[in-house]
Amino acid sequence: MTSSASPLFRFGIIADPQYAAIAPHVAMDRYYANSLAKVAEAIEIFNGEELSFVMTLGDVIDRSFSSFDDILPVYGKLRHEALFLLGNHDFSVSSGHLSEVAERLGMPSPYYSLLRHGWRFIVLDGNEVSTFAPPEGHHHRALAAEMLAELQAKGAKNAHRWNAALSDEQFAWLGDEIASAAEAGEKVIVMNHYPVHPPSEHGMWDSERIVALLASERNVVAYLNGHDHVGNYGMAGACHFVNFKGVVDTETENAFAIVEVHASSIEIRGFGREVSRTLSI
Repeated sequence: MTSSASPLFRFGIIADPQYAAIAPHVAMDRYYANSLAKVAEAIEIFNGEELSFVMTLGDVIDRSFSSFDDILPVYGKLRHEALFLLGNHDFSVSSGHLSEVAERLGMPSPYYSLLRHGWRFIVLDGNEVSTFAPPEGHHHRALAAEMLAELQAKGAKNAHRWNAALSDEQFAWLGDEIASAAEAGEKVIVMNHYPVHPPSEHGMWDSERIVALLASERNVVAYLNGHDHVGNYGMAGACHFVNFKGVVDTETENAFAIVEVHASSIEIRGFGREVSRTLSI
């Protein structure tokens, strides 16, 4: 076990707070308003640790652009860098605000990469081709409707309006980022809102090409995501696929993690409902 040795670095993970000042959906066990206190609790734990950053894996809000005004100040108490990526519910806002979501979250762009401690983190925008995130009239909406209809005709289990796909441009960018990381001798962790493996009803519409790419590249160590609130795990090639549980679920139990990166393993320390795992590199 490498966990006794000190890690190269560590970072925090939060998935799917889905905050909104609304009544709970008891049948789905979602307590939207309680996410403020849960995120605050996670941040208190994170502040007691040496972390490079904390990533929230999408769905910061459940609905309404004004929800950001309540939850983002909670992140203001974090003493570490707060990073975000885009989830489907982050676009449950009026059409005039659709183009402002990434900026409201302080993101440099809807998808981006960053280098930390010689590791490259590639942050995807899984909503790019969807029926809800692109501006009204954008060609990605029409493309999304076509893809969804094709998947529905096939009876695909991920043929749902709350899933989406990467554009061909973003997919090519992902491949280029992995290749340039390999040239630079960097290991890669990919982060996205949506799962791609194992196949599930929450998976991206273009999961197959994404998994094929990640599983074929030796320097890609892990793919981390949210979206499916029950969590999941799988492996393809040498890449670990970890689906973190949703904060919004249950009235009182939290779910978040600290990820410790070692030379030969990644240790995930789960808090609350989140599972602890050791991933070998």
